[in-house]
Parts: sequence; C-alpha cells; structure tokens
Amino acid sequence: MSPAYVRRRRAQDAWARDLTPPHPLWLMAEGRGFLELGLFFATRPLLKARLPHGEGQPVLVLPGLGASDMSTAPMRGLMRELNYAAHPWKLGRNMGLRSGLVAAMKARIDELHARYGGRKVTLVGWSLGGTFARELAKMCPEKIRQVITLGSPFSRAAGSSNAKRVYEWASGEKAERHDLFEGLPTPPPVPTTSIYSRTDGIVAWQASRNAPGAEVENIEVPGSHIGLGHNPLALYALFDRMAQKEGAWTPFTRHSGRRRIFFRDPERG
Repeated sequence: MSPAYVRRRRAQDAWARDLTPPHPLWLMAEGRGFLELGLFFATRPLLKARLPHGEGQPVLVLPGLGASDMSTAPMRGLMRELNYAAHPWKLGRNMGLRSGLVAAMKARIDELHARYGGRKVTLVGWSLGGTFARELAKMCPEKIRQVITLGSPFSRAAGSSNAKRVYEWASGEKAERHDLFEGLPTPPPVPTTSIYSRTDGIVAWQASRNAPGAEVENIEVPGSHIGLGHNPLALYALFDRMAQKEGAWTPFTRHSGRRRIFFRDPERG
C-alpha cells in the first residue's frame, strides 16, 4: 500500500469516529413519523393551496436506506399536482452502494435531462438518497438545477447514524471505505439545501449541516427522520426552494411573516 493510501484511510477512520449517533431515546421516538404522515394527509388541501407552483421542471426523488419509491409517493404526488415533473428513481429498494448503482443513477439523470429538452434536473434525496444526490451532482453539475436533502448524513461519516449497521448489512461494506463518499462534506457546485431536524432519531443532526459557503444553506424543522418526507414544514421549505427561478437562487429567509415562528435559527448554539 502506498503512503498516500494509508494516510487517506487513517483520515477516513478518524472521520468515521468523529460524531456519535442520536440518543436512543430519539430513536425510540421515531414512531412520530406515522403521526407526521397523518398530518400530511390532513393538511394536504392547505398545502396544495399555499405551496408555490412549478414550471414543469423535472425533479428526481431518491429514497432513503431500505426504502423504495413507495416511500416518496406522497411527496411526488403533491409535486405533480403543483406542476413539477416529479419522477421516482426506479431502482428498487435503496440497499446502499451495490454494484452498478452509481451508473444507473447517472443514467436516470441523463434520461430526464434529455426527455425535458435539456432542462436541468432538481435532485431531492431523503436520508441516504440525499447523500447520493450530492455526489451525483458533483459528477454532472451541468445537468443539475439544485440539490435538496432531507435528513441526509454528509458532513460526517456513517458512524453518525443509528442505521450504520443496517447499511453495512444491506450493502456488504463500510460506507467510509467507499471512494464515492471520500469528499462528502464538500457541497456540489450547484445550489444545495439541507433540511434537517435536531430531534432526528436516525442521523445526528450535526451530520446534516452544510458548512457556510456560496449557494449552500441549512433549514431546520421539528420532526422525526422517517417523517421528513411528508413533514408539512419540511415540505413547505422544500417547495419554496424548488420554485426558485433557475439561475436566481437566494437563501431561504426565516425572518418574514409566520416563518419566524415555525423555523428556528439553524446557527444557534
């Protein structure tokens, strides 16, 4: 093994131990996600009336670890009703970085980019799906409009998640040992939004925060990890971000109207 390889692996191992997962009590409270799903259906008419409409722009939605396109169906259904061309990833259940997955995800982006006449694709990723979305955007930024992640670990390694053992069982390898994840903390060169919760029971919220930089932001919402994809406040922030004009991205502001009540300052201690 070369000295450079050894140094890189040591750095990755240190990074993997840098942050502990959420407290077991938060993990036990993940059942809140089913309540959030019920709240989504209860408030859906209000969301449909209040959320901003799209302009037919393509959106690719990537599910979390162990989940399939069924988990993102409620979100995508609302997107389509509000004139976003929302699409599932069509790659079965997300079981981690199995052989050929990266190429298949890139092919899906290429397909949508071509189908919509060269329009850039918005990537929305829930949990591990968001981690993938960030890395995909680095591979083909010319085809990506923006990246929006929901409770995705990227600023720290898999050790920051209570799902680490599940990932290792599903994928057959340690996440921190895969080259795709080597540059995770670096955001893609497109507008990038992380929506996360400090009461996430699966992923340590610190692992879902972008470092300060151009065209990157963090939006905090209250809620569970498994409920983020249908959490009404998370969806409010998600649609606000998706509706922005291409090339005219501005950060989410929480200082106007009711936003100051529902969205806390993500930079507080």
